[in-house]
Amino acid sequence: MADSSIILILFGTFMLLLVMGAPVTVSLGVAALSTFLYLDQNPIKLVQIAFTSVGSFPLMALPAFILAGALMEASGISKRLVTIAESFAGPVTGGISAATVLACMFFGAISGSGPATTAAVGMLMIPAMVKRGYDKGYASAITASSGGLGIVIPPSIPMVIFGISAIGLTVPEAAIEKHGVFQSVSITKMFVAGVLPGLVISISLLTLNYFRCRSLGYKGTDEGWNFKQIRSALRTGVWSALAPMVILGGIYSGFFTPTESAIVAIFYTLFIGTFVHRELTWKDLFRSLETTTWLSGRVLLILFTATVFGRLLVENNIPGMVAESMLSVTDNLYLIWLLIIVFLLFVGMFMETLAAIMILTPVLLPVTYSLGIDPVHFGIVMVCSLSIGFSTPPLGENLFVASGISNISLEEVTVKALPFAFVSTCAVFIIAFFPEISLFLPRLFGY
Repeated sequence: MADSSIILILFGTFMLLLVMGAPVTVSLGVAALSTFLYLDQNPIKLVQIAFTSVGSFPLMALPAFILAGALMEASGISKRLVTIAESFAGPVTGGISAATVLACMFFGAISGSGPATTAAVGMLMIPAMVKRGYDKGYASAITASSGGLGIVIPPSIPMVIFGISAIGLTVPEAAIEKHGVFQSVSITKMFVAGVLPGLVISISLLTLNYFRCRSLGYKGTDEGWNFKQIRSALRTGVWSALAPMVILGGIYSGFFTPTESAIVAIFYTLFIGTFVHRELTWKDLFRSLETTTWLSGRVLLILFTATVFGRLLVENNIPGMVAESMLSVTDNLYLIWLLIIVFLLFVGMFMETLAAIMILTPVLLPVTYSLGIDPVHFGIVMVCSLSIGFSTPPLGENLFVASGISNISLEEVTVKALPFAFVSTCAVFIIAFFPEISLFLPRLFGY
Protein backbone atom coordinates (compact mmCIF):
# COMPACT_ATOMS: atom_id res chain seq x y z
CA MET A 1 0.00 0.00 0.00
CA ALA A 2 2.86 2.33 0.90
CA ASP A 3 4.49 1.64 -2.46
CA SER A 4 1.23 2.46 -4.25
CA SER A 5 0.97 5.73 -2.32
CA ILE A 6 4.52 6.71 -3.28
CA ILE A 7 3.83 5.98 -6.97
CA LEU A 8 0.61 7.98 -6.78
CA ILE A 9 2.29 11.01 -5.18
CA LEU A 10 5.42 10.91 -7.37
CA PHE A 11 3.80 10.34 -10.76
CA GLY A 12 0.44 11.94 -9.88
CA THR A 13 2.05 15.24 -8.90
CA PHE A 14 4.35 15.13 -11.92
CA MET A 15 1.53 14.50 -14.42
CA LEU A 16 -0.81 17.01 -12.77
CA LEU A 17 1.76 19.79 -13.03
CA LEU A 18 2.54 18.89 -16.67
CA VAL A 19 -1.18 19.05 -17.53
CA MET A 20 -1.35 22.44 -15.82
CA GLY A 21 1.43 23.65 -18.12
CA ALA A 22 4.32 23.73 -15.66
CA PRO A 23 7.85 23.24 -17.11
CA VAL A 24 9.27 19.72 -16.93
CA THR A 25 11.96 20.85 -14.47
CA VAL A 26 9.41 22.34 -12.07
CA SER A 27 7.13 19.29 -12.40
CA LEU A 28 9.97 16.88 -11.58
CA GLY A 29 11.28 18.98 -8.68
CA VAL A 30 7.90 19.53 -7.01
CA ALA A 31 6.96 15.85 -7.44
CA ALA A 32 10.25 14.76 -5.84
CA LEU A 33 9.90 17.27 -2.99
CA SER A 34 6.32 16.16 -2.31
CA THR A 35 7.49 12.54 -2.07
CA PHE A 36 10.34 13.47 0.31
CA LEU A 37 7.83 15.23 2.57
CA TYR A 38 5.44 12.25 2.41
CA LEU A 39 8.29 9.89 3.38
CA ASP A 40 9.21 12.28 6.23
CA GLN A 41 12.73 12.71 4.86
CA ASN A 42 14.79 15.88 5.16
CA PRO A 43 14.20 17.95 1.98
CA ILE A 44 17.87 18.98 2.03
CA LYS A 45 18.54 15.52 0.58
CA LEU A 46 17.00 16.76 -2.67
CA VAL A 47 19.63 19.50 -2.89
CA GLN A 48 22.46 17.10 -2.03
CA ILE A 49 21.46 14.59 -4.71
CA ALA A 50 21.00 17.38 -7.27
CA PHE A 51 24.43 18.82 -6.46
CA THR A 52 26.27 15.50 -6.79
CA SER A 53 24.47 14.75 -10.09
CA VAL A 54 26.68 17.23 -11.95
CA GLY A 55 29.95 15.98 -10.54
CA SER A 56 30.65 13.33 -13.20
CA PHE A 57 33.47 13.80 -15.69
CA PRO A 58 31.45 12.53 -18.70
CA LEU A 59 28.91 15.31 -18.13
CA MET A 60 31.55 17.85 -19.16
CA ALA A 61 31.01 16.61 -22.74
CA LEU A 62 27.51 18.11 -22.74
CA PRO A 63 28.34 21.86 -22.84
CA ALA A 64 31.45 21.13 -24.90
CA PHE A 65 29.52 19.41 -27.72
CA ILE A 66 26.86 22.15 -27.64
CA LEU A 67 29.59 24.79 -28.00
CA ALA A 68 31.32 22.80 -30.77
CA GLY A 69 28.07 22.59 -32.75
CA ALA A 70 27.38 26.32 -32.34
CA LEU A 71 30.92 27.23 -33.39
CA MET A 72 30.81 24.96 -36.44
CA GLU A 73 27.70 26.69 -37.67
CA ALA A 74 29.24 30.13 -37.05
CA SER A 75 32.57 29.24 -38.70
CA GLY A 76 31.00 27.99 -41.95
CA ILE A 77 31.76 24.30 -41.41
CA SER A 78 28.10 23.22 -41.45
CA LYS A 79 27.45 25.33 -44.58
CA ARG A 80 30.29 23.61 -46.45
CA LEU A 81 29.13 20.14 -45.37
CA VAL A 82 25.68 20.89 -46.80
CA THR A 83 27.26 22.19 -50.03
CA ILE A 84 29.21 18.93 -50.42
CA ALA A 85 26.05 16.86 -49.94
CA GLU A 86 24.11 19.07 -52.38
CA SER A 87 26.79 18.81 -55.08
CA PHE A 88 26.32 15.02 -55.22
CA ALA A 89 22.55 15.29 -55.88
CA GLY A 90 22.94 15.38 -59.67
CA PRO A 91 20.35 13.67 -61.92
CA VAL A 92 19.16 11.16 -59.29
CA THR A 93 15.40 11.16 -58.63
CA GLY A 94 14.90 13.04 -55.37
CA GLY A 95 18.63 13.71 -55.32
CA ILE A 96 18.58 17.04 -53.52
CA SER A 97 16.19 15.79 -50.84
CA ALA A 98 18.43 12.72 -50.44
CA ALA A 99 21.31 15.16 -50.05
CA THR A 100 19.33 16.74 -47.20
CA VAL A 101 19.30 13.40 -45.37
CA LEU A 102 23.05 13.01 -45.95
CA ALA A 103 23.67 16.58 -44.77
CA CYS A 104 21.76 15.83 -41.56
CA MET A 105 23.94 12.76 -41.05
CA PHE A 106 27.09 14.85 -41.47
CA PHE A 107 25.90 17.63 -39.20
CA GLY A 108 24.55 15.10 -36.70
CA ALA A 109 28.12 13.81 -36.39
CA ILE A 110 29.01 17.26 -35.08
CA SER A 111 26.09 18.80 -33.22
CA GLY A 112 24.44 15.93 -31.29
CA SER A 113 21.13 17.83 -31.35
CA GLY A 114 17.98 17.27 -33.42
CA PRO A 115 16.63 20.86 -33.60
CA ALA A 116 20.14 22.26 -34.20
CA THR A 117 20.61 19.84 -37.11
CA THR A 118 17.22 20.75 -38.57
CA ALA A 119 17.93 24.47 -38.30
CA ALA A 120 21.46 24.35 -39.72
CA VAL A 121 20.58 22.10 -42.67
CA GLY A 122 17.10 23.49 -43.24
CA MET A 123 18.25 27.10 -43.64
CA LEU A 124 20.25 26.03 -46.70
CA MET A 125 18.46 22.99 -48.10
CA ILE A 126 14.77 23.96 -47.86
CA PRO A 127 15.22 27.04 -50.14
CA ALA A 128 17.41 24.93 -52.48
CA MET A 129 14.71 22.24 -52.76
CA VAL A 130 11.97 24.83 -53.37
CA LYS A 131 14.15 26.34 -56.10
CA ARG A 132 14.29 22.90 -57.76
CA GLY A 133 10.47 22.71 -57.82
CA TYR A 134 9.83 20.85 -54.55
CA ASP A 135 6.69 21.57 -52.57
CA LYS A 136 7.53 23.59 -49.43
CA GLY A 137 5.65 21.12 -47.24
CA TYR A 138 7.61 18.13 -48.54
CA ALA A 139 10.94 19.96 -48.33
CA SER A 140 10.20 20.88 -44.71
CA ALA A 141 8.98 17.37 -43.85
CA ILE A 142 12.09 15.55 -45.12
CA THR A 143 14.31 18.06 -43.30
CA ALA A 144 12.41 17.76 -40.01
CA SER A 145 12.39 13.96 -40.23
CA SER A 146 16.10 13.77 -41.05
CA GLY A 147 16.94 16.20 -38.25
CA GLY A 148 16.23 13.43 -35.73
CA LEU A 149 19.45 11.79 -36.96
CA GLY A 150 21.22 14.51 -35.00
CA ILE A 151 20.76 12.53 -31.77
CA VAL A 152 21.30 9.07 -33.30
CA ILE A 153 24.52 9.65 -35.26
CA PRO A 154 27.28 10.03 -32.64
CA PRO A 155 28.36 12.15 -30.88
CA SER A 156 24.92 12.45 -29.32
CA ILE A 157 23.88 14.49 -26.29
CA PRO A 158 21.05 12.03 -25.37
CA MET A 159 23.57 9.16 -25.47
CA VAL A 160 25.73 11.06 -22.98
CA ILE A 161 22.70 11.50 -20.71
CA PHE A 162 21.72 7.82 -21.05
CA GLY A 163 25.26 6.75 -20.18
CA ILE A 164 25.23 8.92 -17.04
CA SER A 165 21.75 7.65 -16.06
CA ALA A 166 22.64 3.98 -16.59
CA ILE A 167 26.09 3.95 -14.99
CA GLY A 168 24.68 4.42 -11.48
CA LEU A 169 22.15 1.56 -11.74
CA THR A 170 22.89 -1.88 -10.29
CA VAL A 171 22.04 -5.09 -12.15
CA PRO A 172 19.51 -7.29 -10.26
CA GLU A 173 21.05 -10.47 -8.80
CA ALA A 174 18.33 -12.62 -10.41
CA ALA A 175 19.23 -11.24 -13.85
CA ILE A 176 22.93 -12.04 -13.34
CA GLU A 177 22.11 -15.59 -12.21
CA LYS A 178 19.89 -16.16 -15.24
CA HIS A 179 21.82 -14.35 -18.00
CA GLY A 180 25.37 -13.97 -16.66
CA VAL A 181 27.37 -10.78 -16.19
CA PHE A 182 26.19 -7.82 -18.27
CA GLN A 183 28.58 -5.56 -20.15
CA SER A 184 28.99 -2.16 -18.54
CA VAL A 185 27.60 0.98 -20.14
CA SER A 186 30.04 3.63 -21.29
CA ILE A 187 29.48 6.73 -23.39
CA THR A 188 32.24 5.68 -25.77
CA LYS A 189 30.52 2.34 -26.32
CA MET A 190 27.22 4.11 -26.92
CA PHE A 191 28.84 6.34 -29.54
CA VAL A 192 30.35 3.37 -31.36
CA ALA A 193 27.08 1.42 -31.16
CA GLY A 194 25.07 4.29 -32.65
CA VAL A 195 26.74 4.30 -36.07
CA LEU A 196 25.01 1.34 -37.76
CA PRO A 197 21.55 2.08 -36.29
CA GLY A 198 21.93 5.64 -37.59
CA LEU A 199 22.66 4.22 -41.04
CA VAL A 200 19.62 1.91 -40.84
CA ILE A 201 17.30 4.85 -40.10
CA SER A 202 18.99 6.95 -42.79
CA ILE A 203 18.53 4.21 -45.40
CA SER A 204 14.84 3.89 -44.48
CA LEU A 205 14.39 7.65 -44.98
CA LEU A 206 16.31 7.62 -48.27
CA THR A 207 14.27 4.68 -49.57
CA LEU A 208 10.93 6.32 -48.83
CA ASN A 209 12.21 9.62 -50.19
CA TYR A 210 13.11 7.98 -53.52
CA PHE A 211 9.68 6.42 -54.02
CA ARG A 212 7.79 9.53 -52.92
CA CYS A 213 9.89 11.79 -55.17
CA ARG A 214 9.37 9.43 -58.10
CA SER A 215 5.59 9.56 -57.61
CA LEU A 216 5.61 13.34 -57.15
CA GLY A 217 7.86 13.93 -60.16
CA TYR A 218 10.80 15.47 -58.28
CA LYS A 219 13.62 14.65 -60.67
CA GLY A 220 17.29 15.57 -60.62
CA THR A 221 19.10 17.95 -62.95
CA ASP A 222 18.84 17.34 -66.70
CA GLU A 223 22.54 17.99 -67.33
CA GLY A 224 23.74 15.21 -65.02
CA TRP A 225 26.47 15.52 -62.41
CA ASN A 226 28.51 18.69 -62.46
CA PHE A 227 31.98 17.36 -61.67
CA LYS A 228 33.43 20.85 -61.62
CA GLN A 229 30.92 21.78 -58.91
CA ILE A 230 31.70 18.57 -56.98
CA ARG A 231 35.45 19.26 -57.11
CA SER A 232 34.89 22.84 -55.99
CA ALA A 233 32.68 21.74 -53.07
CA LEU A 234 35.21 19.13 -51.96
CA ARG A 235 38.12 21.54 -52.27
CA THR A 236 36.46 24.28 -50.23
CA GLY A 237 34.89 21.84 -47.77
CA VAL A 238 37.75 19.43 -47.12
CA TRP A 239 38.47 20.87 -43.67
CA SER A 240 34.77 20.75 -42.81
CA ALA A 241 34.53 17.10 -43.91
CA LEU A 242 37.50 16.26 -41.70
CA ALA A 243 35.70 17.52 -38.58
CA PRO A 244 33.51 14.41 -38.02
CA MET A 245 36.49 12.19 -38.83
CA VAL A 246 38.69 13.92 -36.27
CA ILE A 247 35.99 13.71 -33.58
CA LEU A 248 34.79 10.15 -34.18
CA GLY A 249 38.15 8.77 -35.29
CA GLY A 250 39.73 9.84 -32.02
CA ILE A 251 36.93 8.24 -30.00
CA TYR A 252 36.87 4.94 -31.92
CA SER A 253 40.64 4.58 -31.90
CA GLY A 254 40.68 5.10 -28.15
CA PHE A 255 42.99 8.09 -28.56
CA PHE A 256 40.71 10.23 -26.41
CA THR A 257 37.44 9.95 -24.46
CA PRO A 258 34.13 11.47 -25.63
CA THR A 259 34.64 14.35 -23.21
CA GLU A 260 38.15 14.99 -24.54
CA SER A 261 36.89 14.69 -28.12
CA ALA A 262 34.41 17.50 -27.47
CA ILE A 263 37.27 19.76 -26.34
CA VAL A 264 39.28 18.75 -29.44
CA ALA A 265 36.25 19.62 -31.59
CA ILE A 266 36.08 23.12 -30.05
CA PHE A 267 39.77 23.87 -30.70
CA TYR A 268 39.61 22.35 -34.20
CA THR A 269 36.61 24.55 -35.04
CA LEU A 270 38.23 27.68 -33.61
CA PHE A 271 41.36 27.06 -35.68
CA ILE A 272 39.48 26.33 -38.94
CA GLY A 273 37.00 29.17 -38.47
CA THR A 274 39.70 31.72 -37.61
CA PHE A 275 42.69 30.81 -39.78
CA VAL A 276 41.33 28.70 -42.68
CA HIS A 277 37.79 29.88 -43.43
CA ARG A 278 38.35 33.23 -41.69
CA GLU A 279 34.60 33.57 -41.03
CA LEU A 280 34.55 33.32 -37.24
CA THR A 281 34.27 36.77 -35.66
CA TRP A 282 34.25 37.87 -32.04
CA LYS A 283 30.53 38.54 -32.37
CA ASP A 284 29.95 34.96 -33.58
CA LEU A 285 32.09 33.61 -30.75
CA PHE A 286 30.13 35.44 -28.06
CA ARG A 287 26.83 34.42 -29.66
CA SER A 288 27.97 30.76 -29.61
CA LEU A 289 28.95 31.05 -25.94
CA GLU A 290 25.57 32.62 -25.17
CA THR A 291 23.76 29.75 -26.93
CA THR A 292 25.86 27.19 -25.09
CA THR A 293 25.20 28.79 -21.71
CA TRP A 294 21.45 28.90 -22.29
CA LEU A 295 21.15 25.33 -23.61
CA SER A 296 23.53 23.84 -21.01
CA GLY A 297 21.71 25.59 -18.16
CA ARG A 298 18.38 24.33 -19.44
CA VAL A 299 19.68 20.74 -19.65
CA LEU A 300 21.39 20.87 -16.25
CA LEU A 301 18.21 22.11 -14.56
CA ILE A 302 16.38 19.08 -15.96
CA LEU A 303 19.30 16.86 -14.91
CA PHE A 304 19.15 18.15 -11.30
CA THR A 305 15.50 17.33 -10.79
CA ALA A 306 15.38 14.19 -12.96
CA THR A 307 18.27 12.65 -11.00
CA VAL A 308 16.38 13.15 -7.72
CA PHE A 309 13.22 11.76 -9.33
CA GLY A 310 15.13 8.70 -10.57
CA ARG A 311 16.78 8.15 -7.17
CA LEU A 312 13.36 8.05 -5.54
CA LEU A 313 12.22 5.47 -8.09
CA VAL A 314 15.19 3.20 -7.39
CA GLU A 315 15.14 3.59 -3.59
CA ASN A 316 11.47 2.60 -3.47
CA ASN A 317 11.92 -0.35 -5.87
CA ILE A 318 9.48 1.08 -8.38
CA PRO A 319 11.55 -0.17 -11.37
CA GLY A 320 11.38 -3.68 -9.94
CA MET A 321 7.60 -3.42 -9.61
CA VAL A 322 7.31 -2.22 -13.23
CA ALA A 323 9.53 -5.07 -14.44
CA GLU A 324 7.53 -7.62 -12.46
CA SER A 325 4.19 -6.31 -13.78
CA MET A 326 5.39 -6.28 -17.40
CA LEU A 327 6.85 -9.77 -17.16
CA SER A 328 3.63 -11.03 -15.58
CA VAL A 329 1.82 -10.05 -18.78
CA THR A 330 4.32 -11.75 -21.10
CA ASP A 331 7.94 -12.86 -21.11
CA ASN A 332 8.13 -12.92 -24.90
CA LEU A 333 11.12 -10.79 -25.88
CA TYR A 334 9.52 -9.40 -29.04
CA LEU A 335 6.28 -8.45 -27.29
CA ILE A 336 8.23 -6.71 -24.54
CA TRP A 337 10.15 -4.79 -27.20
CA LEU A 338 6.84 -3.87 -28.85
CA LEU A 339 5.46 -2.54 -25.55
CA ILE A 340 8.64 -0.59 -24.77
CA ILE A 341 8.99 1.00 -28.22
CA VAL A 342 5.31 1.97 -28.45
CA PHE A 343 5.56 3.48 -24.96
CA LEU A 344 8.72 5.42 -25.88
CA LEU A 345 7.13 6.69 -29.10
CA PHE A 346 4.15 7.92 -27.08
CA VAL A 347 6.35 9.59 -24.46
CA GLY A 348 8.49 11.20 -27.20
CA MET A 349 5.38 12.91 -28.57
CA PHE A 350 4.82 14.80 -25.31
CA MET A 351 8.08 15.00 -23.37
CA GLU A 352 11.53 16.45 -23.99
CA THR A 353 14.04 13.74 -24.98
CA LEU A 354 16.59 14.35 -22.22
CA ALA A 355 13.95 14.43 -19.49
CA ALA A 356 12.38 11.21 -20.84
CA ILE A 357 15.75 9.42 -20.81
CA MET A 358 16.58 10.47 -17.25
CA ILE A 359 13.15 9.52 -15.92
CA LEU A 360 12.60 6.27 -17.82
CA THR A 361 16.08 4.72 -17.79
CA PRO A 362 15.83 3.67 -14.09
CA VAL A 363 12.33 2.29 -14.79
CA LEU A 364 12.85 0.37 -18.04
CA LEU A 365 16.47 -0.79 -17.77
CA PRO A 366 15.68 -3.38 -15.04
CA VAL A 367 13.01 -4.84 -17.36
CA THR A 368 15.57 -5.32 -20.11
CA TYR A 369 18.08 -6.79 -17.62
CA SER A 370 15.46 -9.40 -16.68
CA LEU A 371 15.22 -10.41 -20.34
CA GLY A 372 18.98 -10.51 -20.90
CA ILE A 373 19.02 -7.47 -23.21
CA ASP A 374 22.39 -5.72 -23.40
CA PRO A 375 22.06 -2.26 -21.77
CA VAL A 376 23.93 -0.59 -24.64
CA HIS A 377 21.50 -2.13 -27.14
CA PHE A 378 18.59 -0.90 -25.05
CA GLY A 379 20.11 2.58 -24.87
CA ILE A 380 20.42 2.78 -28.65
CA VAL A 381 16.81 1.64 -29.15
CA MET A 382 15.65 4.17 -26.56
CA VAL A 383 17.47 7.07 -28.24
CA CYS A 384 16.29 6.00 -31.72
CA SER A 385 12.67 5.73 -30.52
CA LEU A 386 12.72 9.13 -28.84
CA SER A 387 14.38 10.72 -31.89
CA ILE A 388 11.13 10.15 -33.81
CA GLY A 389 9.39 12.42 -31.30
CA PHE A 390 11.22 15.39 -32.84
CA SER A 391 9.04 15.03 -35.96
CA THR A 392 5.72 13.94 -34.42
CA PRO A 393 3.11 16.28 -32.88
CA PRO A 394 2.29 17.81 -30.50
CA LEU A 395 5.85 18.54 -29.20
CA GLY A 396 7.70 17.94 -32.51
CA GLU A 397 10.50 20.51 -32.12
CA ASN A 398 11.90 19.79 -35.60
CA LEU A 399 8.47 20.42 -37.12
CA PHE A 400 8.33 23.87 -35.54
CA VAL A 401 11.86 24.69 -36.76
CA ALA A 402 11.19 23.52 -40.34
CA SER A 403 7.81 25.27 -40.41
CA GLY A 404 9.42 28.52 -39.30
CA ILE A 405 12.14 28.30 -41.97
CA SER A 406 9.72 27.59 -44.83
CA ASN A 407 7.01 29.92 -43.49
CA ILE A 408 4.15 27.42 -43.97
CA SER A 409 1.64 25.98 -41.51
CA LEU A 410 2.71 23.42 -38.94
CA GLU A 411 -0.21 21.18 -39.97
CA GLU A 412 1.02 20.94 -43.56
CA VAL A 413 4.54 19.95 -42.48
CA THR A 414 3.17 17.43 -39.96
CA VAL A 415 0.94 15.61 -42.45
CA LYS A 416 3.82 15.17 -44.91
CA ALA A 417 6.26 14.13 -42.16
CA LEU A 418 4.12 11.27 -40.80
CA PRO A 419 5.14 8.72 -43.52
CA PHE A 420 8.79 9.36 -42.64
CA ALA A 421 7.98 8.84 -38.94
CA PHE A 422 6.38 5.50 -39.88
CA VAL A 423 9.43 4.18 -41.78
CA SER A 424 11.70 5.40 -38.98
CA THR A 425 9.56 3.41 -36.53
CA CYS A 426 9.93 0.31 -38.72
CA ALA A 427 13.70 0.87 -38.68
CA VAL A 428 13.65 1.07 -34.85
CA PHE A 429 11.91 -2.31 -34.66
CA ILE A 430 14.59 -3.80 -36.94
CA ILE A 431 17.30 -2.35 -34.68
CA ALA A 432 15.55 -3.78 -31.60
CA PHE A 433 14.94 -7.26 -33.03
CA PHE A 434 18.49 -7.62 -34.39
CA PRO A 435 20.90 -6.69 -31.56
CA GLU A 436 24.01 -7.17 -33.71
CA ILE A 437 23.18 -3.95 -35.57
CA SER A 438 23.99 -2.10 -32.35
CA LEU A 439 26.59 -4.44 -30.85
CA PHE A 440 28.71 -5.45 -33.85
CA LEU A 441 30.95 -2.37 -33.92
CA PRO A 442 31.55 -2.20 -30.12
CA ARG A 443 32.68 -5.84 -30.22
CA LEU A 444 34.81 -5.19 -33.30
CA PHE A 445 36.58 -2.32 -31.57
CA GLY A 446 36.98 -4.35 -28.38
CA TYR A 447 34.59 -2.42 -26.10
